[in-house]
Amino acid sequence: MLEHVPAWLGRTLSPLRAGVEKLAVVELGAGLPELELMSPAFGHGGRLPARFTADGAGRSPPLVWTAPPAGTARLALLVEDADAPAPQPLVHAVIWGLAADAGRLEEGAIVADGDGFAGRDVGRNSYFREGWLPPDPPTGHGEHRYAFQLFALGAHAPDPGGNPGRAALVEAMRGHVLAAGLLVGTYSREEPAPIGPVGATARA
Repeated sequence: MLEHVPAWLGRTLSPLRAGVEKLAVVELGAGLPELELMSPAFGHGGRLPARFTADGAGRSPPLVWTAPPAGTARLALLVEDADAPAPQPLVHAVIWGLAADAGRLEEGAIVADGDGFAGRDVGRNSYFREGWLPPDPPTGHGEHRYAFQLFALGAHAPDPGGNPGRAALVEAMRGHVLAAGLLVGTYSREEPAPIGPVGATARA
């Protein structure tokens, strides 16, 4: 949808960004042990392949992580765009109730599941829909940072409901986070993107 935003408007809006300081992991994970969150599809700070965005198939990327600390009852995943041209980060995915020993999410796993499926519940993104909201930055707005945030939760974390949004998830996690992990992928439109040989660039 935002691919139709004129590039001149995207450039005008470039200074308007939610900011990394508003990410949930900053609010809830400061000073806690770290989980190592990774993806076989991109490195931390690396560009998301187009197939995970609105310019491609729009599938959610695969994720893997290290074992959470003892006492972890379940895991939660929240994906936010820190550079959305809005007062708050745009929410791309909410998953609640991942098993403590899950260890991974396969490519395309973040899909609507109603009130829970296969040990997890997929909540609502910023478009009030369940599932993965593919990155869709405004043309000309520059690089966007998509923060994949994984939280290990203790046994007493309350249930945020069958179809939680960001606010309900954050409130349920508050005071119950044992460890947190962060993986950042980037994406942009009409910006130089590294491809091919080292040092080569092309227009995204």
